[in-house]
Amino acid sequence: MKEIKRYYTLHAEPADVYNALTNQKMLEIWTGEDAVMETEPNTEFSLWGGSISGVNLDFETDKKIVQQWFFGEEAENASIVTIKLHPDKKGTSVELRHTNIPDDAYENISQGWDDDYFGALRELFI
Repeated sequence: MKEIKRYYTLHAEPADVYNALTNQKMLEIWTGEDAVMETEPNTEFSLWGGSISGVNLDFETDKKIVQQWFFGEEAENASIVTIKLHPDKKGTSVELRHTNIPDDAYENISQGWDDDYFGALRELFI
């Protein structure tokens, strides 16, 4: 199992970034796909029309999101994603930590964070 720890800068306030990551309608706007999301712990979520799914574990409004992502059908094939939002002079500094990534999924997940996830968010906040 592998881990990713990255930092991204987005040109928007932390409240706007948090909204884009947790509001179902906003998720559908910037991903271009169906999404299921609630900001309540222990609720299921789904992004990119079900390509990413899991359980929301914790929320700290405008500051932090913690999710359990599923790989396959077994619970032991789950990883933890923690996204922390920090105010920055350019907008928001995003701290990403993704743990317990299956080795065979690492390259795809790594590129997905850079291109599909935070790449799309950068375009949203230009």
